[in-house]
Amino acid sequence: QVQLVESGGGLVQAGGSLRLSCAASERTFSSGTMGWFRQAPGKEREFVAAISWSGRITYYAESVKGRFTISRDNSKNTVYLEMNSLKPEDTAVYYCAASNTRLVVTTQRRYDYWGQGTQVTVSS
Repeated sequence: QVQLVESGGGLVQAGGSLRLSCAASERTFSSGTMGWFRQAPGKEREFVAAISWSGRITYYAESVKGRFTISRDNSKNTVYLEMNSLKPEDTAVYYCAASNTRLVVTTQRRYDYWGQGTQVTVSS
């Protein structure tokens, strides 16, 4: 059974930090690229960050570049999203996703497995 389980969301004040984690089943994690997406109320889900299977290549949405950092620990089958200098517009449900490709992809349709999401709320 393929599973992705996110954790680490919560309520934080603007300027604060949070670290999201996504634990994956071994089969999912060894597949390739991992990514984070988010969906704010009333908006479509959007790409946030992606990391290659080796961890050497990362890619970020312009809106989070310089504030968020994606990383992975393959020994723990876990991917992380470190979020700093949070803004109210970062408020959203954050989803972890796994792709079977080793290309660093940013489009949702290239991801094969999805977690249930974790809520991040940034107050002003």
